[in-house]
Amino acid sequence: MMQEILILGRGGQGAQTAGNLLARSFFEKGQFVQTFATYGGARRGTPVTSSIRVDDSPIQVRCNIELANAMLCFDDSLMDQAFLANADNKTAIVVNSARPAEYFADLGDYKIVPVNGRHIAKSHGMGKVINSALLGAFVAIMGQPGIDVLCEVIEQNAPTKKQENVAACREAFELLSASCVENSK
Repeated sequence: MMQEILILGRGGQGAQTAGNLLARSFFEKGQFVQTFATYGGARRGTPVTSSIRVDDSPIQVRCNIELANAMLCFDDSLMDQAFLANADNKTAIVVNSARPAEYFADLGDYKIVPVNGRHIAKSHGMGKVINSALLGAFVAIMGQPGIDVLCEVIEQNAPTKKQENVAACREAFELLSASCVENSK
């Protein structure tokens, strides 16, 4: 079954890079991938979206994603009805936020999982570079393409601080994996 993924961020946060790394990870697992981006005002701080389709067979669809299987949001201030219009109550949504899940309850019946990507990134000397941490959390929630292949792709493609990026990715993955196990009890 084809998976459709949306990543939303602000220009300069690394959402496009995260989309490319995630798409590359799926490709390395032998799947067919389609990825495309949309930009707001083409300047730092405006909303940008990375869209990814993944399937076991060639992808023929050439339109925007209308209903995502999973979503990753780099900035909780972007969690609005326009973004959520592409989700339903089965869509897994990971959001970079220090706020608890209850904070997002007013948005509706969505599976929103907050992760403090900034804190994880800072603890590994990454400063404001949060995409590796968020990708680790996202893979934990999605259950694919796998943390090892994702970390390998990050290590191959990170321009600097390769080990720090991988460590942030793994920490977020383990944190969310443990949280998923705890919530299923």
